[in-house]
Amino acid sequence: MDPSSRSLALALAASVLLHVVALSIHFKLPDIIRDKYGSLPLEVVLVNSKTKASPVNAEVLAQANLDGGGNTDENRRAKTPLPVLKETGLSSDAKLAAHRVQELEAQQLKMMTQLQSAKSVAGPERQKEAPATEVLQPAASGQDLATSALAIARMEAQISRQLEEYNKRPKKEFVGSRAREYRFAQYVEDWRLKVERIGNLNYPEDARGRVYGSLILIVSIKADGSLESVEVKQSSGHRILDRAAERIVKMASPYARFPANITRDTDILVITRTWTFAPGDKLFGE
Repeated sequence: MDPSSRSLALALAASVLLHVVALSIHFKLPDIIRDKYGSLPLEVVLVNSKTKASPVNAEVLAQANLDGGGNTDENRRAKTPLPVLKETGLSSDAKLAAHRVQELEAQQLKMMTQLQSAKSVAGPERQKEAPATEVLQPAASGQDLATSALAIARMEAQISRQLEEYNKRPKKEFVGSRAREYRFAQYVEDWRLKVERIGNLNYPEDARGRVYGSLILIVSIKADGSLESVEVKQSSGHRILDRAAERIVKMASPYARFPANITRDTDILVITRTWTFAPGDKLFGE
């Protein structure tokens, strides 16, 4: 082999050896750098409270430190930092009344269904041929069928009468301190002003300068403005004020007749209102 060929072979061998050595080398970050910068990115959230101590193992990034919180140990996360608002809607009295109406309607429907089923069973039945080894049961007599049919007819008449009375019941509208519609709000405001005026003109003499307090009245007014009932839902703690409030509401009646936009669907307006006998011997409704 000539010198030039030998030099070329040595150069190729040295090149292959260098490539093998280079490919066998692996680069790796030091553990201290990897632990500090190589963790997964944290989520960023907003929290509505904070603590002095910072968490050891933070799960998210936030605008303040929060080491624990909430009322459960489970791994839960709120979808919004906004506080939970109190549920709004009808007053408890109105909810109870609506729930009671639904219960009555469901009960009547169930009774009617049972009645229809009983009528179908009480009708004449076709006798089936029994096997020779089976003893035939005596068929129901005509008197038994008549008695059963009469009992069912009485029950049906009673349910029908109850349904008719239910459908004829007065349609009531329950109104609290904040009426839902203008038509009720305007009427209740006029009613309140009249009761206040009569109450201040007839303030209880025995309570002047001595006894003060607040109470809640439930007043039911008919469509013609007459007073159907008045009762104390929550006492003021002073019998003299409770009786005076009832007397003032009765003295102020009759009230204005319901306008046409109320009478179209309301027979009785039930108003729940807080009344306060205040220093200075003044009565006002809230």
